[in-house]
Amino acid sequence: MNSITAVILTFNERLHLQRCIESIFPLTKNIVVVDSFSTDDTVDIARRCGATILQRAWQNNHSVQFNWALSQLPASTEWVFRIDADEILTTALIDEIKQTLLTINSSIVGLQCIRKMVFQGSLLKYGGMGGTRTLRLFRFGHGRSESRWMDEHIKLDGQSLNLSGAIIDNNLQSLEWWRAKHENYAKREAVDLLNLKYHFSVSDSVASQAVVSQLSLKRKIKEKIYARLPKGLRSMAYFMYRYILLGGFLDDANGRSFHRLQGYWYRNLADRNVAQVERYKQEHGVDIKTAIMHVLGISV
Repeated sequence: MNSITAVILTFNERLHLQRCIESIFPLTKNIVVVDSFSTDDTVDIARRCGATILQRAWQNNHSVQFNWALSQLPASTEWVFRIDADEILTTALIDEIKQTLLTINSSIVGLQCIRKMVFQGSLLKYGGMGGTRTLRLFRFGHGRSESRWMDEHIKLDGQSLNLSGAIIDNNLQSLEWWRAKHENYAKREAVDLLNLKYHFSVSDSVASQAVVSQLSLKRKIKEKIYARLPKGLRSMAYFMYRYILLGGFLDDANGRSFHRLQGYWYRNLADRNVAQVERYKQEHGVDIKTAIMHVLGISV
């Protein structure tokens, strides 16, 4: 079977890393942990688990970090699997990947799996979160992370195949930790929204890839429709779409909280950040990059 190298980006992931690596072992023992100088024992855990460890300072950008990781892999690498430290592979997905790679056509350069999410102990079933497609496995040299500050995906130069197996996102941190993380995410989301309007950074979106997929279609809708709606209104419209039309209200109490927080609060916060940056730009007569740095503390 073709060899697979799993890549995990980490910073203070002692709570999740061993669980993640152990879930990968039945698929591959080639695991590369790219650590942003953790202050806990993340690196020690990775070492005990037999992973290759690379370290690079964090630049508040997953895309840059992952693409750097790709540049460090040997030319002999065949397939790359991207997985977050708080995710685990299911046995069904591992078995499906193994079987698929035995007979896969050379024209297929990526495999998409199902991503399911557990929030505060509850498996989300509705609101569009019950089984979204994500591209995590691709032929080395045929994919890289799109250039984005938030919600980045792998951009392929060829066709992908859909699998039915799942990867599970199950973060064990507290709700306060989750909120703090998403406050930072909302700043990065704001930078992406501002870039669509002011074009201060090169865009390399999956929306422009030659082969249309569920991921590229969703990105195109976000960039061409969502981003052009009035600030504030778009976050409410998205929440209503998720909560009502996609049945988010049918999830349990934890699930409903997730849809309210991630579907509305987080996106509304991103819109507020956009408004703050644009107000600062206008009031102080500075360029958009300067305004972003002053308001959000992000250098673009």
